[in-house]
Amino acid sequence: MSLTEISEKSFLSLGRLHRKEALFFSTPLCGTCKVGERMLEIAAAAPGAMPVAKLNVNFAPQLRERWRVASVPALVVLEDGKPVRIVYAMRSAGDLYEALRLQEQD
Repeated sequence: MSLTEISEKSFLSLGRLHRKEALFFSTPLCGTCKVGERMLEIAAAAPGAMPVAKLNVNFAPQLRERWRVASVPALVVLEDGKPVRIVYAMRSAGDLYEALRLQEQD
């Protein structure tokens, strides 16, 4: 399963379909991004994971600046369209799954 790529324009114009979702910022020539994406595909396919879309950081200047994405790869976890966490270290599929797990927090 591969991640669905979305443009910044599409993301900004679409109403949020999910209360919790994540965006994976990367660039096509980044080797670390490719490894992170493979782990993220595994994590995102697991039961109970929030939806994840992929965005090329080179073509996302508004979101990159607004959310202060400092480097790639970066996984921005969103709640109601607002970032609640940015993960830069893609250590393992298990760690990424923990970041993506849908659970209500009281």
